[in-house]
Amino acid sequence: MQYMCLIYAAEMSGPQPGSPEFGAYIQAYNDFTTRIKADAVFVAGDALQRVVTASTVTTANGTPEIMDGPFAETKEQLGGYYLLDCENLDDALKYAAMIPTAKHGRIEVRPVMVFD
Repeated sequence: MQYMCLIYAAEMSGPQPGSPEFGAYIQAYNDFTTRIKADAVFVAGDALQRVVTASTVTTANGTPEIMDGPFAETKEQLGGYYLLDCENLDDALKYAAMIPTAKHGRIEVRPVMVFD
């Protein structure tokens, strides 16, 4: 079964580019990605551009309305994702706990609903 791991954190939390900790943080992501590929559970995964690049679209009243930024009004923003193919939820949660941002943010894990 496929599980989406959505990575949430406040944008300026965690190691920042240029800081001494940033290289180790990125290496931890590289190590995690290598691990899930070796374990054959990796389907896809990417980071997202900063939240200032986001746009939100709604078609309420039948007319598209486009707003700058994300719709959610929260300090934590969606920063990236991993799509995993795991045997069960327990395995997906085990891998989600290994995502480096889990140390300063949150990882939301959801089963993917596949339509055939």
